[in-house]
This record gives sequence, structure tokens and C-alpha cells, in this order.
Amino acid sequence: MVLTTRRIFLALPAGLLLASCKPASAASLAITVYKDPGCGCCTVWVEHLRKAGFAATVVASADRTALQSRYGLRPEDGSCHTGVIGPYLIEGHVPADDIKRLLREAPKASGLAVPGMPIGSPGMEMPDGSREPYDVLLVKRDGTTAVFTHHP
Repeated sequence: MVLTTRRIFLALPAGLLLASCKPASAASLAITVYKDPGCGCCTVWVEHLRKAGFAATVVASADRTALQSRYGLRPEDGSCHTGVIGPYLIEGHVPADDIKRLLREAPKASGLAVPGMPIGSPGMEMPDGSREPYDVLLVKRDGTTAVFTHHP
């Protein structure tokens, strides 16, 4: 087949489109999770991340206060484990899809947080399937928050 200028010109947009649809690399989904050594729900949350394609490294840490402060996380927005992925803090039971959205959109923020331990959030699933509504908060660089995702 002879490649003509016209064929190359027509094929160029398709090639550019395919190049822009690259899957996230394993390195981009590498997360370090700092958790209390005795916390079981944290372990279940890490498994949720791994099933979603994240490469999670777990570090036993009974005190994550300095890490949370470095990212401007207010104590009332804290939870039982803290993750770091790229430039972002991930606090608490944040769903994997919300983390992927954060990485895709790349806002100028400190990260995401799910304060407390809401029933039905990843890692806090109940055998009877019960759930409570909760918000994933976008933690801004000044420590204030805004709702990133509402989970009914």
C-alpha cells in the first residue's frame, strides 16, 4: 500500500486520539498507605485499592499527625489511615474511583478525605449491605474543604 499525503493526513487524527487514551501506568497508581498496625478496616480498604489496580505499599504508623498536618488536613477531617499518591493525600475510606478521578482532573489541592468511618464506604462494608450517605471532600491547600463526590 502506498502512503499518500492524503492517507497520512486522514490517519493523523485517529493516531493522536489513540495516543491520548493511554491507560494509567502502574507508577501513577502507586500509593503508600500509613495505617495503625491493628486496624482491620484499613487492610480491607487497601485490598479495595489493589482490586482497582493500585499498587499499595503499607507502612505501620500509629501516629500520622505530622503527615496530615503537612498536607493541611484539619483534625476533624481525619480518619483511621492516610495514603499518599503523587502530590496528594488520601485520608480515610475514599473509593478508588474517586482517587482515579482526582488523578485525572489533577486539581490544585492537597487531596481527598472521608472523615470518620462511614458505614458502607470501602473497607467499612456491612454483611447486611447497610450504608450511610457520606461525602468525599476535596482538601484545598489552605485546609478548607469542598464536596468532591457525594455517595448516597
